[in-house]
Amino acid sequence: MRWNGQEVEQQGQGRLPGYSDAVVRHFDAPEALDTRFYEVHAKSALNRVPQRSRMPFPWTINPYRGCSHACLYCLWGDTPVLMADGRTRRIEDLRVGDAIIGTERHGRYRRYVRTTVFDHWSTIKPVWAVRLEDGTRILASGDHRFLSNRGWKHVTNSARGEPDRPHLTTNNELLGTGHFAAPPNHSPEYQRGYLCGLIRGDGHLRSYRYEQRSGRVANVHGFRLALTDFEALRRAQRYLAELDVCTRTFVFAEAAGSLRAVHGIRTGARGHVELIRKTIKWPWQPTNCWRKGFLAGIFDAEGSSGGGFEALRISNTDGTIVHWTRSCLEHFGFDTVVEDTVGRNDLRYVRIRGGLSERLRFFHMTDPAITRKRVLDGVALKSDAKTRVVSVEPLGMELPLYDITTGTGDFIADGVVSHNCFARPTHEYLDFNAGRDFDKEIVVKVNVPEVLRMELARPSWKREHVALGTNTDPYQWVEGRYKLMRGIWEAMRDFANPCSILTKSPLLLRDKDLLLEIAERAPVSACLSVPTLDEKAWRATEPHTPHPRARLEAVAELNRIGIPTGILIAPLMPGINDGPGQVEKIVELAEAAGATSIGGQALFLRGSTRDVFFDWLRAARPDLVERYEQLYRKGAYLSPQAREGLEARLPGRRRKGRRRPSSERFDRPPRPPALARPNPAKEVAARQTTLF
Repeated sequence: MRWNGQEVEQQGQGRLPGYSDAVVRHFDAPEALDTRFYEVHAKSALNRVPQRSRMPFPWTINPYRGCSHACLYCLWGDTPVLMADGRTRRIEDLRVGDAIIGTERHGRYRRYVRTTVFDHWSTIKPVWAVRLEDGTRILASGDHRFLSNRGWKHVTNSARGEPDRPHLTTNNELLGTGHFAAPPNHSPEYQRGYLCGLIRGDGHLRSYRYEQRSGRVANVHGFRLALTDFEALRRAQRYLAELDVCTRTFVFAEAAGSLRAVHGIRTGARGHVELIRKTIKWPWQPTNCWRKGFLAGIFDAEGSSGGGFEALRISNTDGTIVHWTRSCLEHFGFDTVVEDTVGRNDLRYVRIRGGLSERLRFFHMTDPAITRKRVLDGVALKSDAKTRVVSVEPLGMELPLYDITTGTGDFIADGVVSHNCFARPTHEYLDFNAGRDFDKEIVVKVNVPEVLRMELARPSWKREHVALGTNTDPYQWVEGRYKLMRGIWEAMRDFANPCSILTKSPLLLRDKDLLLEIAERAPVSACLSVPTLDEKAWRATEPHTPHPRARLEAVAELNRIGIPTGILIAPLMPGINDGPGQVEKIVELAEAAGATSIGGQALFLRGSTRDVFFDWLRAARPDLVERYEQLYRKGAYLSPQAREGLEARLPGRRRKGRRRPSSERFDRPPRPPALARPNPAKEVAARQTTLF
C-alpha cells in the first residue's frame, strides 16, 4: 500500500502519489466516526484543467481529496426531540430550520437555550440499546455521544486494537430532564375535558329571562370566551365546531401600551349554549383522556409556569375547580400542594412539586395550547430525574438511524443531552477505492492558502479564472475544522483574481464577508448543487449532505447581498429525481431565490464511478437495476435522445416557442457593470457533482 511509512511516529517524510515532496501525517478522528484524515503539504495549489476535458475554465483548486459531508448517524427515528415550543417531535420528522432546544454553558452552569436545525440525514448502522434507571430506552449507534456526569461519552468503546475512548458505563448518569411522556390523543374525550377546563376557568356561560316593556318575557342565552392567547382560543373554537357549535370571533379589547389585544369567540344561540353547558358538565367517571384534556384547558385558562419554568401552578377561586385540578394531577402521580392566599377573594393555587422533569412531564402529557407558558430558555441543566445508565447492549441488527446538526452542537433526545455531528476516481491514485474510502479517507492539503499566495504572486500568472469545487466539495464537513477556504478567499481577494465556487453546503455563507470583498475587486460567483427536493431521493443518493432546501436558502441570501449565485440540477437520474414536477419545483424555488443561472445535466458513469453507483443501486433501488443496465449499456452516457428528454425541462433547453410568461419571470440582483461574471452552472456543463 502506498501509505506505508507515512506515519509521523516513524518520522517518515512520505512521498505520496501526486505529492512528490509532500510531508504527511495521518490520524483517526473519533468525533467523525471511523474517518481518517491525511494531512499533506502540497507542492502546488492551482491545478491546470486538461484541454480535453472541455471545461470552460483553465484552473481549479481542491483543498481536499475525498469527501465526507457528515460525521455521525445516531438515533432511531422514533426518538423524541425537545422542540423550542416545549413539545416533542420524532427525530425522523425534524426538518432543517426547525426550532429546538439545545444547551450552552453560561459561567459554571450549562443552560437550556433555543437553537435551530441546520442539517438532517440518515443511514443504516448497527444499533445499541441504552437503558436508564427511569425506564428510558434509547436506540443509538455505538459512535453516538451523550452528556454524562463525567462529560461527553460515546455509547461504546472503540474497536479492539484501537485507543480507548470515553464511553458509557453503569457508573454514569446522563444529564437532562428524564424520559419524555407520550403526548395525549386529542380524542373527543380529550376535547370535552379541554373545553371544560378552559371554559370553566376563563369563559362566561349564562341563560336568563327578563320582562320587556311590552310585558312579554324574553329568554337570553350567551356564551363568551376571551383570551390574550389566540392559540387556546383557536383550539376551543375548533373543538366547538366539531360539536356543531358555531361561534363568531370578535375583539374584546384593543391593545394599549404594554397590554396585548384580547380576542374572543361567542354565540347567543340557545341550542349552542345548551350544548356547551352539557359538554362541560363534570363527568361521573372521568377517563384518562378527559383528565388530560381538563388539565390542559385549566392550565391555558388559569395556569402559569413562572419565570423560566421555576414554578408551575394553576389558580382559581372556585373550590370545585381546585378539587378537580388536584384530583386529576394526583391521578397521574404528580406531587401537588394547595396554597391559600390572604385577602385575594379566596384565590388558591395548586402547585406541582418535583422540579423541571415533573413540569415537563405535565406539558408533554397534557399538551396545553399556549406555547409562551412552556418556554425553556435560560433554565439551568439540573434535574433529579433518575437517568443513571443501567445497561448498554447491542441489538444485533442494523436499523435506519438519524442525526441532525444544530447551532449549539447538541439537542435533547428523549430527556437526555445528545451530541450532534459534524471525486471518486481520483482517490484510486492513492491506492484507495472509489467507494467507502472516498468517504472515509480524506486528504487535507493543510498548506493550500500559503502555496496559493506564492503562485498568484508569480509574474507569469495572468489572473485567469479559478473554479473551486469542481472535483470534491471544499465545504464538506472537514472544512469546519480546518477552515482552509477562508485563506483561499483571502488570497483571491488580495490578488484580485476572478473565481467561482460550486458546492452543496450552506457553510459557504460563513465566508460571505470575503466574497463581498472579492466582488469589489474581481468577478466572483457561486453555484449550489440541488439535484432533488424529494426527501427519499435526497436521503438515498446524498445522505450525508445538507438539506436541499437549506442550499436554496443560501442561494437566496447570497443573491440578496449581491453575489451572483445559481444552481446546478445535477446529476439528473432517471427514475430517482426526474419524476413529474420534481425539476419544475426546483426551478420554481430557484427563481424565487433569485438564481442567476439554472443548469443541469444527466447522470454519466465513467470508470469506477459506474461500479460504485451500481453497487448502491442494487442495495437501495434494485427495481431500477435492469433499467440502468439498458440505459448505460453502450457506455458512460445516456443516448442523445434519452438525455434530451431528461434535460428538456431545464431553463434554456425548452423547445422553441415555449417562452416563459412574463408573470413567471423573476428579478435578479443587478451585476456591477464593470465586471463580467462567470457562470458556474455552465462551467460544469461537462461535469457532474459527486453522487455520494
